[in-house]
Amino acid sequence: MSTKTIKVGILSWEKYQERTLAIARGEFKPRAGDPKIYFPSLKAAGEILSEKNLELLRVIATRKPGSISELAPMVHRAQPNLTRTLRKMEQYGLIEMVPEGRAVRPVAKAAKLHVEADFNLAAA
Repeated sequence: MSTKTIKVGILSWEKYQERTLAIARGEFKPRAGDPKIYFPSLKAAGEILSEKNLELLRVIATRKPGSISELAPMVHRAQPNLTRTLRKMEQYGLIEMVPEGRAVRPVAKAAKLHVEADFNLAAA
């Protein structure tokens, strides 16, 4: 199992767009320790990083299922619902969906997540 840690941040959609454009214009260079994945809100992060989904990531990382249909009984989820959840996790960069013939194999991109949120409380 990978011991890689992914840093996750909370950043509004507007701030994320500003940051991305500043990077594209060469006005801002991300630091090595900056988050690699951003959620637009704590609510969005909470939905994707729920206890149930963190358990799903753990099972993917440790048991390495060969397909979604193999994973479904391991996590006691219906395959259509599981597929939707996995696609959303893939959009955020938490997993990779690897085509294997006619099947798709979910692969965890890290074994640990570090969540960082800046609420800009000093400005309040």
